[in-house]
Amino acid sequence: MENKLYIYNSLTRKKEIFEPINPPHVGMYVCGPTVYGDAHLGHARPAITFDIVFRYLQHLGFKVRYVRNITDVGHLENDADAGEDKIAKKARLEELEPMEVAQYYANRYHENMDSLNVLRPSIEPQASGHIIEQIEMAKKILENGYAYERNGSLYFDVAKYNEDHNYGILSGRKLEDMLNTTRELEGQEEKNNTADFALWKKAQPEHIMRWPSPWSDGFPGWHIECSAMGTKYLGDRFDIHGGGMDLLFPHHESEIAQAVAANGKQPVKYWMHNNMITLNGQKMGKSLGNAVSLEQFFTGEHDLIEQPYSPMTIRFFILQAHYRSTVDFSNEALQAAEKGMKKLFTAIHKLDKLTTADKSDSNINELRDKCYAAMNDDFNSPVLISHLFDGVRIINSVYDKKETITAADLELLKKTFNEFVFDILGLKDEGSSGKNELLDELMNTVLEIRNEARANKDFATSDKIRDELKNIGIIIKDTKNGVEWSVEE
Repeated sequence: MENKLYIYNSLTRKKEIFEPINPPHVGMYVCGPTVYGDAHLGHARPAITFDIVFRYLQHLGFKVRYVRNITDVGHLENDADAGEDKIAKKARLEELEPMEVAQYYANRYHENMDSLNVLRPSIEPQASGHIIEQIEMAKKILENGYAYERNGSLYFDVAKYNEDHNYGILSGRKLEDMLNTTRELEGQEEKNNTADFALWKKAQPEHIMRWPSPWSDGFPGWHIECSAMGTKYLGDRFDIHGGGMDLLFPHHESEIAQAVAANGKQPVKYWMHNNMITLNGQKMGKSLGNAVSLEQFFTGEHDLIEQPYSPMTIRFFILQAHYRSTVDFSNEALQAAEKGMKKLFTAIHKLDKLTTADKSDSNINELRDKCYAAMNDDFNSPVLISHLFDGVRIINSVYDKKETITAADLELLKKTFNEFVFDILGLKDEGSSGKNELLDELMNTVLEIRNEARANKDFATSDKIRDELKNIGIIIKDTKNGVEWSVEE
């Protein structure tokens, strides 16, 4: 088996063998949330996508420094040059300090990510805590001739940069086309070109979030925060930069330009982008009225949600599609994911009940190799899941005495499921907590009473217990391995 990891690189638009700059160390930066509202399904996808990357690289033995930022500065939407920033607007409406708003939603985001079993990053820098670094990088860009000051604001000179480099190297866009298609927006009169973007903005009197700088009291532009924090914690050049496809342009394109203008080199070796989540074919968004928060998914309290969905159902649903593919949300798709995950964990529970023989009818080494091959092919989680369900078939066949397995192969099968289901995919068995634990204990008691009735040849009581349980949706079966029970779907 070829044991090389291939990653699709958005910069070169092809899959490449992953070769870290400084092995076994890996530097990874992922654009995190802007904390002015509750996290929704769209926030879950990049978090889960790069959680898988983080987990798998660690599984392979790499020492990963994973940096995921929090945007709490309250930059203007889409790097507009006029208007009210999102966090300050929320603070004004709720009569709070902007940092109260940012902290509240950062805490909510962390709670949601913990529920989804997303590992915390190695470092989680906040934009407001790195104003000095952003100012210093902006000064370097200005000194190197790729920025200009206008009325206390500092703008990146895209045309000047494009003379020496390529603004559009990541997105494939041409500057001429951008200049012809970029619409005029209010507050852009002081720019040389509409494609230029703010490195620093002079704050208007009503703008709450402001800091002193060599140019004015103001605030940093959107793009420079990630460039400054990525450089601070990972150096001038690091291995992986990730984020949603919607950030590819202009955010990540501008990050590249800033880093090259300041440091003279490409900042990132592998650019990774996860695709979007849509709802009935439309991108999820507040303006369309179809944005559903994670909390609403968990509670079922939304008109678009037919029932509550557990965090692991959400995670499994997202992992069923490759990270570069679009995922279309529907209740039917989530319910199918819920059933599939239940089938997976039902099989895992049977692993400790399997009996061994002198030979194996299935090749467990081959199954394990296929699991690695799927992950090595650009973190292909849906293919991995399909191979795990091949393992489910093996488990069920051995359990039903239709196949045999050796003790050594059974241990390898257990190891494969433990590593790929729990450690790499990050799934948790939700059936082992809360109400389910109580139900397990209750069913054990009921089945003991039924077993005593059968031992005493009181078949009327035994059958009555079975029939009454069936009436409330609990099915029990007498098998060669003992009594099994399940909740009817």
